[in-house]
Amino acid sequence: MPSALPSTGASIWLLDSRRIDLAQIGLYEAWLGAAEATRYAGFLRPQRRRQFLLGRALLRAAMGDMLQVAPAAIALEERPGQAPRLLAPAVAVHFSISHSGNWVACALSGATPLGLDIELQDPRRDVLALARQAFGAAVAAALEQLPPQERRAAFYRRWSEAEARYKLGVEAASCVALAHAELSIVLCSAAPLAQPPLLILSGLAPD
Repeated sequence: MPSALPSTGASIWLLDSRRIDLAQIGLYEAWLGAAEATRYAGFLRPQRRRQFLLGRALLRAAMGDMLQVAPAAIALEERPGQAPRLLAPAVAVHFSISHSGNWVACALSGATPLGLDIELQDPRRDVLALARQAFGAAVAAALEQLPPQERRAAFYRRWSEAEARYKLGVEAASCVALAHAELSIVLCSAAPLAQPPLLILSGLAPD
């Protein structure tokens, strides 16, 4: 049985990339498959390159814990414009990856497809202008009635849910928001979860 994932629920693994020692990077690079390594090498922005690597490393660490296999033994297939597909081990695992700023996250379930989104709640952004553009004048007007901190949290909650629903790709049976000091975190699932998602703070681990 997986140690971190009830078969009827989901887990969210969250990583602060600022905690990762540069000495660990080579290990995580070695976990990548050939197509992943080619994509990784093609990123020009250092932050995006790091997000990609740590996203795949976190996914492998989480799956390794769930399936009780070494992260390096997990094979993923690259699919342009889509999430990767699990090739090995040949088991049914649903997952979703997200990143924002220094944070990387992945969600896993053995029971239902998932869509995960995390967003760094940046106090410098004009959330009312973004709301008008993304959600329309009525939503922006409703947000404007809230105190600034509540307004920002409400905007990011709505934004994350929209992104999570899009990643899920099918009608969501439920969307759950998780509390975090820096992030908006929303997980949507195709079937209702039997219990709230389990949030796991990760520092990754050696193979």
